Amino acid sequence: MNSALPFVFLGVFLNTIAQLLLKGGMNHIGYFAFRFTNILPIGMKVASSPYIISGLCCYVISVGVWLLALSRVEVSLAYPMLSLGYILNALAADYFFHEHLSATRIAGIFVIIFGVYLISRA
Repeated sequence: MNSALPFVFLGVFLNTIAQLLLKGGMNHIGYFAFRFTNILPIGMKVASSPYIISGLCCYVISVGVWLLALSRVEVSLAYPMLSLGYILNALAADYFFHEHLSATRIAGIFVIIFGVYLISRA
């Protein structure tokens, strides 16, 4: 295994955490109508949400880790590994947000796993 792959996996993990924090923040803020009059009040809620701020920080760190990974791993291997984030997000959303994992989504997860396996062997 390439010694730089942990950086790839850390980047994927941080990206997943960022998505979950952003979702948690928006769940806390709640549904809002997309109107001009909502820009300031909703913008203030978004800008002051600890979940949103933490999620954005995870994104910034994940970009730094990703750049580190790209300096050590071929992009043709690293980029497909990002699809592992779909799997982590689906499983975490099921656990934390009680989002339903249908049979179709589970099948898609196995397709992604198989695809990443094939790409990583090449």
